[in-house]
Amino acid sequence: MPARIACLIVIAMSVAGPAARGQQPPARRPAWEWSDDTIRKVVNAVRAGRSLQPNQWPGGARVAVLLSFDVDNETVSLRFGEPTIGALSQGEYGARVALGRVVNLLDRYRIPASFFIPAVSLMLHPEMADVIKASGRHEFGVHGWIHEMNTQAPPDVERELVRRALDYLTRVTGTRPVGYRAPSWNFSPATLSIIRDLGFTYESSMMSDDRPYELLQDGQPTGIVEIPVEWILDDAPLFNVQGANYAHPRDVAQVWIDEFDRAWEERTMFVLTMHPHVIGHRSRIVALELLLAHIRAKGGVWFATHREAAEYVKKEAGMR
Repeated sequence: MPARIACLIVIAMSVAGPAARGQQPPARRPAWEWSDDTIRKVVNAVRAGRSLQPNQWPGGARVAVLLSFDVDNETVSLRFGEPTIGALSQGEYGARVALGRVVNLLDRYRIPASFFIPAVSLMLHPEMADVIKASGRHEFGVHGWIHEMNTQAPPDVERELVRRALDYLTRVTGTRPVGYRAPSWNFSPATLSIIRDLGFTYESSMMSDDRPYELLQDGQPTGIVEIPVEWILDDAPLFNVQGANYAHPRDVAQVWIDEFDRAWEERTMFVLTMHPHVIGHRSRIVALELLLAHIRAKGGVWFATHREAAEYVKKEAGMR
């Protein structure tokens, strides 16, 4: 096994929780035994604050369309510390074939997108940075170090991995990312404090609204803009051929079109999350092509990166 891969496996195991290492996790009291104060404390740790939906979008657009890609590639297999050769090859497809296919489609429509990348994914394929940077339209965001299970990592380990990922992406891409997306779209009790301390402008992992909003921590405003996501608007669960929820690409396209149409009617925001190693296959890129053709025909759209949208709503809301 190459030394670099072995090192990555050790890192992945070091952040895995007791269950992942074959140990029994500590027993927890069932929620029905919790006090009212405990329930409120747990629920209010990270919560949706005020809506940051602006009165209007730039140029008088009816809807903001934000496309994002989580460039996970091999890290999906590496993060558990037990990668298989087959799974690693499935991830490699994302960098070898799919990313170029995705970027070429975006270039054809001259559309910007946000690329959230685990640092190890970029470490394994540094050429991806130039592919993404070529048009000058796209944004890089942090998506963990090795797509680690951050909810199982001790706070100091999670903090070090996010900091290390931020530093690495800054060095390789030449731009310091201002956006964070948690691996697996989940926060540990420490995550919000970590991204606040590291100076991120926005976060994109929560699901409390269709519109942008400010994150609260223990009931207090944080100044962090949330660009919310949703599993309905994610390609991975819908295109999992080994899962129970697999859907035909053209059916998925219709779901996304319906979501966009309602966002257009409501004058809000349409946020779509994809993964090059998932959406970038030949039969699946059709779903994205159908969606983009529909959006172009509809009109009244502001295409933006997550950063552009976060900065715009923050300014409109008078946030510092």
